[in-house]
Amino acid sequence: MTIKIKAINPNTTLEMTENIGRVANEYTSEATTVDAVSPEKGPISIESYYDDYLAIPGLMEEIRADADEYDAFVNACWGDPGIDGCREITEKPVVGIAEGSMYVANMLGANFSVATILPRARDFIEERVRTTGLEGQCASVRCTDLTVVETETTREAAAEALLKASRTAIEEDGAEAICLGCAGMGGLDAELEPELPVPVIDSVAAAAVLAEGVVRLGKSTSKVMTYKRPESKEIKGYPEIYQVSDPAEPAARTDD
Repeated sequence: MTIKIKAINPNTTLEMTENIGRVANEYTSEATTVDAVSPEKGPISIESYYDDYLAIPGLMEEIRADADEYDAFVNACWGDPGIDGCREITEKPVVGIAEGSMYVANMLGANFSVATILPRARDFIEERVRTTGLEGQCASVRCTDLTVVETETTREAAAEALLKASRTAIEEDGAEAICLGCAGMGGLDAELEPELPVPVIDSVAAAAVLAEGVVRLGKSTSKVMTYKRPESKEIKGYPEIYQVSDPAEPAARTDD
């Protein structure tokens, strides 16, 4: 069984997108291909609600443009931006790296902590923990001084900051597993885990493996109610790709 997954980095930092593709392909099987992409328009990084909301249209455009070509999609930002809307516009599985990493961590320890970026993102991260339904299993969210871009461009410093945050989570919060709370941290689990007494979850790897697994199970997104296709209506000022007129045929990408 061959599987094609599209991993969408909602920000526009291409170095991070390349790393997302490398990590996802490393952990999925040889019969699975993961193509990593970024939207043409959007913020260079996502560190606030404003960034998050700006990134969602480009993310959904990437799904609409290739809805028939891929078997599943990975939402490769730890806030899982717009993931419910993404699930409405395709029957294919859509897996967020936040929920993916938390689901895996929840199977490996009685609780987990998230080691993540700037302190201003704490509420943003905690909200995703709540909406995923795992607030009771989350021991803490431990922030660093890292920006999203720095997780990709200053790897040694990023590893050091995350190691410190993880140790604090384990020693002070009782964390039994660590989720790396940014797509730019992909691959750093291999550096951190030998230094810690608990499993460290690479969020991109977790989401890619889960997306592959859901496809192998032959499952698709439920369309009975919440995630059914949006009702057909006029949408003013947006390109044709955002129009939902025929549920059976997603709109083609346009140059508008």
